[in-house]
Amino acid sequence: MLGLNTLLLTLSLEAIGKLSCNPAVGGIAKGNLVREVDALGGLIAKIADKCALNYRILNKSKGKAVWATRAQVDSFEYPTVARKFLEACPNLTILQAKVKNILVKNKKIYAVEVNFGEIFETKTAIICAGTFLKSKIHIGLNSFSGGRLSEESSDELFESIRKLGIVTKHFKTGTCARLDARSLDFSKMTEQLPDMEAIPFSFTNNTLPQNQLSCYITYTNKKTHDIILKNLNRSPLYTGKIKARGVRYCPSLEDKIVKFKDHKRHQIFIEPEGRNTVEVYPNGISTSLPFDAQLKFIHTIDGLKNALVLRPGYGIEHGLIDAQELCATLESKKISGLYFAGQVNGTTGYEEAAAQGLIAGINAALCVKNKKPFILRREEAFLGVLIDDLTSKGTDEPYRMFTSRSEFKLSLRESNADIRLANFGYNLGTLTREQYEQALEKKQRIEEQIKKSKTVKIIFEKQKLAIFDILKRPKMAYEQIEKYMEGKDVTGQVNPVRKGGVLNPNISENKTTGVYSAPPLQVGLSNGVRWETEINIKYEGFLKREQIWLKELKNLDKIKLPKIDFSKIPSLSKEVVEKLNKFKPDNLGEALRMSGITPAAILTVYNFIKKNRSGLPRK
Repeated sequence: MLGLNTLLLTLSLEAIGKLSCNPAVGGIAKGNLVREVDALGGLIAKIADKCALNYRILNKSKGKAVWATRAQVDSFEYPTVARKFLEACPNLTILQAKVKNILVKNKKIYAVEVNFGEIFETKTAIICAGTFLKSKIHIGLNSFSGGRLSEESSDELFESIRKLGIVTKHFKTGTCARLDARSLDFSKMTEQLPDMEAIPFSFTNNTLPQNQLSCYITYTNKKTHDIILKNLNRSPLYTGKIKARGVRYCPSLEDKIVKFKDHKRHQIFIEPEGRNTVEVYPNGISTSLPFDAQLKFIHTIDGLKNALVLRPGYGIEHGLIDAQELCATLESKKISGLYFAGQVNGTTGYEEAAAQGLIAGINAALCVKNKKPFILRREEAFLGVLIDDLTSKGTDEPYRMFTSRSEFKLSLRESNADIRLANFGYNLGTLTREQYEQALEKKQRIEEQIKKSKTVKIIFEKQKLAIFDILKRPKMAYEQIEKYMEGKDVTGQVNPVRKGGVLNPNISENKTTGVYSAPPLQVGLSNGVRWETEINIKYEGFLKREQIWLKELKNLDKIKLPKIDFSKIPSLSKEVVEKLNKFKPDNLGEALRMSGITPAAILTVYNFIKKNRSGLPRK
């Protein structure tokens, strides 16, 4: 991509691209990262599309601006496809070796040493070791070294990092058991069908797989919970054997049951691991309980009574660094030329890791070329939000991306990632001219549709209205009026939803939501163009408001916080309330710089202060 000779050192050639946890890519906010990485020339979207088993659109009960794409992927095919992409990459050499030492002179990296004594000189290096830095696996009260089940830990590299004076610590994560699909009773579960109207992750891909697989939903119950509670004395989490901080928003099943005692059941998604395997992933029952306890509680779940376990679930403590010791380029502030990316910076998730890997890789190359670093601002991309949060605030628990972490979530939506960032990719040299022109064409078509919507008028509810004004209405979708935009029956004075009080036969109605939808019309527009046109029109006022908020951010240090119990402010998360009440920041600027405090939370507090200014106590 950037023309530099690169060496990839890996513990195992077969493990390149291996999915340690659930076989899925994307989701709320995570899908934004996937598409942004794609718009800058990264690979995660292209690999996911080639391995996809099932696409789902999340948040469909809300407006299209916050829709999120999630794909089940073939976990056995994913590493194969990833490796093929890398093997086709010019100037890249791949070598199976274990890095022992980072060699530094005058606070600058000059080489790395591997386990068989070879020393490779370099101007820059990126450490992206995932969960393999001095890692320990826990299954019940038994524990052993390992970065993944049956895969060795990288202890010497961790010690080398620590000896350089870089602050290190440990976090905890985990995974669930894997089951044999032939032993499950799917008739006792709810089938979750794929969404055939979803848009592939890569903006260069226009094709969805037609033979998509379903997922299934089941639930835990009182028997499940009782077995887990009886075995807490054998849990490494609750006996103090695991000391590291775990993932707040993706807890183990034992954590869910202990912390949410009022919940009578917890949802489990049965997800296929691949097209040519019987292995399935029961998403929602991550655990580090002993194997016999895992078997017992799994067999209490509807549809899993006779489940055969192929792999046990386990917890893992892994090493990482304090990301506050990194620049916004992900280069170490202490060691020039040394970069860090992924879970070693305290994040969790494939998407967050891919995002950091791309930014670290681009900046390492620019450093070698003596060119200006590439840094995205918070208002430009979720990539910018992710790296700014990590490097300016750090994190005291595994960091996961949420849309609430951005103050510009409507502007930084999935559906415009290519339009927002393709220009950066092309100028960097990570996108081809053809790919860049593809993004430009989409932008142009959207602008043309918006312009046309202001001039085309039809009779709607006994009024002659422009399509632009009709689309601003909450339940109106672009698909319902598309034929009028294309000049078909423009003067027919037909209500696009109802004709004479009767539903137009070309449009179907969802009785549950009351939302009308028409089958896609083949008029040369992709769903991406249709949806972006609708979003730009329907959310025009909200998008302008985000730009106003961007200006307000510069004055946050001047806005004093009142002496109140923050739990009284509606819509604040439990984490935000806990931290604001504990640390009592003096002003909104100070609050925003705290780890775990999202810009969305700051906006909520800001609006609360403005609304209730006269009745609030002063500090």
